[in-house]
Amino acid sequence: MKLIIINGPNLNLLGKREPEVYGNRTFEDYFTELQFKFKDVQLEYFQSNIEGEIIGKIQEVGFSHDGVILNAAAYTHTSVGIGDAIKAVETPVVEVHISNTHQREDFRHVSYISPVAKGVILGFGLQSYDLAIQSFLD
Repeated sequence: MKLIIINGPNLNLLGKREPEVYGNRTFEDYFTELQFKFKDVQLEYFQSNIEGEIIGKIQEVGFSHDGVILNAAAYTHTSVGIGDAIKAVETPVVEVHISNTHQREDFRHVSYISPVAKGVILGFGLQSYDLAIQSFLD
């Protein structure tokens, strides 16, 4: 099984950014834990603050990987382009959010990813990624 986690803008600041919302762990530390826990899964990780790079990565892996776990962060609520990229590829995508976006500002209640995603997992902190990986294994 070959999966990639794609994180969008500002998620490179996990561990420093709004710890009351996102916790105090870096994603790199958590990713190491995921690799250890899911030894039989080939896990890759990509992060970008640039919308076009995220679209490019989805297109790059969208015919070769078994799944994409995508936290598009703020682009979730603004990027028709990322939604279109997901529609254009064969690889299923699970949308992930660390926080429960429905408990936050109104603009975060709309997702351009959800309508084209295999599923959505949100509000479980970093464990949301763990649950997304598990969804591909079941």
